[in-house]
Amino acid sequence: MSKRRAQELADEADIENQHAVVTRAEPMDRDRTDEIETVLDDDRETLVERLDLDSPPGPITEDAEGWEEAIDALRESGAKAVATAMRSRVDTLRERAERSYPSLLQLGFRPEQPFEFVPGQFARISYEEEEPRVYSIASSPNAEDMELCIRRVPGGHLTPNLCDRTTEGDDLFLRGPYGDEFMLQDPTDRDLVFVATGTGAAPFKSMIDYTFEEGLDEYEGTERDVWLFVGSSWADDLPYREAFMDLADEHDNFHPVMTCSREKHLAEWEGETEYVQHSLLKYLDPEKTDTGSLPPETEEFVGSDAAYDIDARIDPANAEVYVCGIGVMCESVRDVVEPLGVSDLYYEEESYG
Repeated sequence: MSKRRAQELADEADIENQHAVVTRAEPMDRDRTDEIETVLDDDRETLVERLDLDSPPGPITEDAEGWEEAIDALRESGAKAVATAMRSRVDTLRERAERSYPSLLQLGFRPEQPFEFVPGQFARISYEEEEPRVYSIASSPNAEDMELCIRRVPGGHLTPNLCDRTTEGDDLFLRGPYGDEFMLQDPTDRDLVFVATGTGAAPFKSMIDYTFEEGLDEYEGTERDVWLFVGSSWADDLPYREAFMDLADEHDNFHPVMTCSREKHLAEWEGETEYVQHSLLKYLDPEKTDTGSLPPETEEFVGSDAAYDIDARIDPANAEVYVCGIGVMCESVRDVVEPLGVSDLYYEEESYG
């Protein structure tokens, strides 16, 4: 089910609103302006040395024209490769520096009445006079408080207010739960594989916490491997990264794999850097994977060097796969797992965007 369809169903459903009190409203990302300027100091030094400038370009958010002119001059001086790499880096860091902070919010609240749900379902919330929106529930049904993971939508109405103004003790309107199509299947001997981009990790936080709390990671006395692949541009845009890593310390059969495509521009990153669907392929068992059935552009990833030292691999024929995130990623994962023999019976998907 798409988020848009979930919103439509929420609007149509005859369910009463109830009040909920905010217990947590904390940024999950960071203001990285100072980090960005520190990284750009190396580029400033390069420009001064190569172009004999009196002064380098200023702060990236205030002197875009100065940076453009300096990089153009660097290219014209004959250093085309250096200029091309610098432009890519500067453009990426400018985009990050210009985005609003916070852009990723951990929102916890306590309903005034019991709110029963199962992992994978949605809740609809509204704040003050803003139009309500639906979000996947990120907390386990066993948790005392409910939790959502909110991504700021530039130009939106509800999410900027939630990110900028919500504080502990505020009142929300809560409605739900909704959705009965994206939920955990009854336990089998199959391993669990969760694949997400961005806030698509939210329902998986609920599912994975619940799986270990209820002992669903075992079937007839045998442990099931539980895999989680989460992709984003930046490390601080990986929802619940520390919580997932802590959970892995507690459970040897839980294997989180984080991938970031842009973090290398700003800081050291020891995780994966490819698209999340390509990172997934690295952790397939080469001996149990028919690489000839894969799209040609993806074959090379199977059996390639993995960033995480995990003493386990995925057998596609024995996997139960859940995918949540942007539509392009979901489609790419589906294009990979279908020819590998993952049946529709063991494939669940929720897309947005």
